[in-house]
Amino acid sequence: MTTIINANGSGIVETVDTSGALQFQTGGTAAMTVDSSQNVTFNANSALQLNSGTTAQRPTGVNGMIRYNTTLNVLEGYVNGAWVTIKAASYSASFLIVAGGGGSQFPNTYIQGGGSGAGGMVTGTTTFIPGTVYTATIGGGGSSSNGSNSLLTGQTTAIGGGAGHALDNSTVGNSGGSGSGSSGGGAGSGTSGQGNAGGSATGGAPGYGGAGGGGAGAVGDNGGSSAGGNGGIGLQSSITGTAVYYAGGGGGGIYNGSNSSGGSGGGGYGTNQNSNAGPGSVNTGGGGGASANNGSVAGTGGTGGSGVVILSVPSTSYSGTTTGSPTITTSGGNTIIKFTASGTYTA
Repeated sequence: MTTIINANGSGIVETVDTSGALQFQTGGTAAMTVDSSQNVTFNANSALQLNSGTTAQRPTGVNGMIRYNTTLNVLEGYVNGAWVTIKAASYSASFLIVAGGGGSQFPNTYIQGGGSGAGGMVTGTTTFIPGTVYTATIGGGGSSSNGSNSLLTGQTTAIGGGAGHALDNSTVGNSGGSGSGSSGGGAGSGTSGQGNAGGSATGGAPGYGGAGGGGAGAVGDNGGSSAGGNGGIGLQSSITGTAVYYAGGGGGGIYNGSNSSGGSGGGGYGTNQNSNAGPGSVNTGGGGGASANNGSVAGTGGTGGSGVVILSVPSTSYSGTTTGSPTITTSGGNTIIKFTASGTYTA
């Protein structure tokens, strides 16, 4: 083995073994080896640092050159007479999309309200293409109306929850991501794969409770004689690293009786005519709870909870480029991007 000590005193040692391999060592550890076939290997704890500079500082190009462009913040190479961006490989991402929950309508004379349906809930995985902009649109909760849809570029639209009806005893509840509960005329239906129908029947005397709205995990309960039907339970997601319920249905109203419960996942509670019903929780897609009207006293129905879009991407692939001020956290090896208002992520 031949050892060459650099004359500049830098402490870098070059060694050549009998096979012709050249090693560059610091402190006795090989940082880089060039073998007899001119293959270059770096130590596992080291890396090749490319030259970097602005677009204006690009050198005269020769095919095969690579550098880091500080103007564009990209790796680029010189290929076939032009500088081109070296794109990273596509990567897998998980997503949760929840639409806005329905808002229960103001009950007419002598009508118990049906609880509102939760916003539709869509989950899955997809492939993100680096450089592509993905837009998250967050649906608002309804106010005496269906909730608004939530969207993520390239994925199934989550449908807003159905508003709880309280118009008359023959009106069927509104359909949506999840449907509203019956106030006398039947339940609203849910969207397949996103939610469930509301409860289908009102209770008997003396309270005549309205049915609960549907949730992502279950139909709403039927109304009872002493309380409105509870809202349908939502579904849990652990996309943020913690198990959280989303898209619970709103509870049904009653003339004179006990409050009903909203479904786990942000559903609002239902009340009697002496008080106002609970709203769906913000950024859960929960349906609003319902109240009732005994002809002289009436409570108001609860508004629906707004929706949410959450992305989970490998932290090694996370670009850091977003709009709309999402909340950024980490869980294990993933970066979590939570949109509570509309915005974008550039993969």
